[in-house]
Amino acid sequence: MKQETSIDLVALAAGALFAAGLALSGMSNPGKVLGFLDLAGSWDPSLGCVMAGALAVHSLAVRWQRRQARPLYAERFSLPEQRDIDRRLVGGAALFGVGWGIAGYCPGPALVSLVSGNLGCIVFVLCMLLGMGLVSRGRHSGALPQPSPR
Repeated sequence: MKQETSIDLVALAAGALFAAGLALSGMSNPGKVLGFLDLAGSWDPSLGCVMAGALAVHSLAVRWQRRQARPLYAERFSLPEQRDIDRRLVGGAALFGVGWGIAGYCPGPALVSLVSGNLGCIVFVLCMLLGMGLVSRGRHSGALPQPSPR
């Protein structure tokens, strides 16, 4: 029980840090995201700078992780085994990108933006949850394929 509580606190702290980073960098503002995607208009490169910073931090974390025998709060690391670039991966990435370009939100920033009470954000999150529920229901009913075993 005590380890579960400490895992929950670590997850809460990581989520709060991520949310604060999104809010402080302005990435929970869909106008900022759409400005980055507007190459022909008034392009705003700041999202690219945030992404580059995130990649730098992540690459350092991966280097550190590879030197560890096991994670702090689990028996073993849970890393993806599948490395193939297939139709599902490309299709999912394209669908994500189109949705991001239309709405200006992706899941993390949308959840952070819920506190604003913006109706567009609320609609986006409700539609995202509906889509997730439909996919889960389709997989349980057998109408959609299960994810590849990893």
